[in-house]
Amino acid sequence: MKILSIQSAVAYGHVGNSAAVFPLQRIGVEVLPVYTVNFSNHTGYGAWRGPLISPDDLRAVILGIEERGVFPEIDVVLSGYQGGEGVADVILETVERVKAANPAAVYACDPVMGNAKSGCFVAPAIPVLLRDRVVPAADLITPNQFELGYLTDTEPDTLESTLASVALVRATGPRTVLVTSVERPDAAPDTIEMLAVDDSGAWLVQTPRIPMKANGSGDVTAALFTAHHRRTGDLADSLARTVSSVFDLLERTHASGERELQLVQAQESYAHPRLQFQVRQVA
Repeated sequence: MKILSIQSAVAYGHVGNSAAVFPLQRIGVEVLPVYTVNFSNHTGYGAWRGPLISPDDLRAVILGIEERGVFPEIDVVLSGYQGGEGVADVILETVERVKAANPAAVYACDPVMGNAKSGCFVAPAIPVLLRDRVVPAADLITPNQFELGYLTDTEPDTLESTLASVALVRATGPRTVLVTSVERPDAAPDTIEMLAVDDSGAWLVQTPRIPMKANGSGDVTAALFTAHHRRTGDLADSLARTVSSVFDLLERTHASGERELQLVQAQESYAHPRLQFQVRQVA
């Protein structure tokens, strides 16, 4: 499998491609990373250095990849944090050209905007671009519950309302949706859930909540789920493998006392997930 991954990159820590590439490689996926920013560290520190990559420079890098004759071999275009406004045009152009070269290829979009606690942390134009142009072009999306609400102009806060919001976003284009953080008042205390939906139905998995903020965990989640689902087409198995790997990564990170994901140290969790959580069908 080959994935063209268009995301941010940082030198210190693990977010964007700096979080997604190694876990994908560890499960046997060939990754072609293209950077939308090249920062010293993620912006959660409040200070960082380095450039946003211009749309023209992104186009040049992607054109160079295309000129190597690789596009017919690409199975997935994966996008995450976009940085500047012009990046969406480059991504959509790339998806169109990849799918022309390989009609079996899919576009997986992690519509990074923000979260319920922090609100939006991207430029004001980005959420609108994602909602109106990028997400409708995607085959698979991996929003958190907050982002799902923005995409559908809803406020999902129960399992039923979250499923309804997923149905709304699926009607705009993407057939496979992973909601990466479902929070609802009637769930067991100190737990969090993930919900996956495609044409086969809807599946939910619950894990203990690990009390930490883990920048980059969503990027790992999107990458692993996309790869597993593209490889097998089995929604429940893809969800089980992804949740197991990410939980063990977060548990190891929390135990370490470090702020940054212990991405390398947790590598066996990607290659050989324990499958310790029950995935149940809910629709």
